[in-house]
Amino acid sequence: MTEERGAAPARVVVADDQTVVREGIVMLLGLLPGIEVVGAAADGDEAVRLVAGLDPDVVLMDLRMPRCDGVEATRRIRSEHPRTQVVVLTTFADDESLFPALRAGARGYLTKDAGGDEIVRAVRSVLSGDAGLSPGIQRRLLERLSEPEVSVPAQETPDGLTLRETEVLVLIAEGLSNQEIARRLQVSTATVKTHINNLFAKTGLKGRAQAVRYAFGKGLVRPPGG
Repeated sequence: MTEERGAAPARVVVADDQTVVREGIVMLLGLLPGIEVVGAAADGDEAVRLVAGLDPDVVLMDLRMPRCDGVEATRRIRSEHPRTQVVVLTTFADDESLFPALRAGARGYLTKDAGGDEIVRAVRSVLSGDAGLSPGIQRRLLERLSEPEVSVPAQETPDGLTLRETEVLVLIAEGLSNQEIARRLQVSTATVKTHINNLFAKTGLKGRAQAVRYAFGKGLVRPPGG
């Protein structure tokens, strides 16, 4: 933390769409040393407006919010108000939440079971230029870096598929079950099913057998013996 900030409490805005949760976080923060809550937002748009008007040091940002979610709000805040740091405080620790938030510019990531001391450490860390990540998130990042990557050809993904949908398609073509795909990608089976539903809708496929033929036809996977 810089000398100016070291003498004064960190000025924090809380963003969470659930009123009870938001008020609870604000109440908790009010009890913590070195933190002053200066505003609370019910969605990402309001968070961006509060940052513009209040110039806080840190935003504690939920991810799943209406109108403007936490990832987009983080991206806008870091672009328009780079002095303000963002620490994600969310229920979700899966890859589909974690990595987009970090790519958007969040410097910290905590789950809502974090204690007050952990929140204070994360706030202080991001203000001193370090990352404010919970131990579990740090482990997940290290695990992701050590995982073998799914081989997806470098060309544009077909039919508007996202990279993750294409990864799921490749793993289907390799014969993996939904549970095996979930373990490989470190996501829930519900998330895998969502990706499969989306890629089937985009491609018009009606089953795994068609998906395998489609992946072969698009050159995403080599047929056996090919």
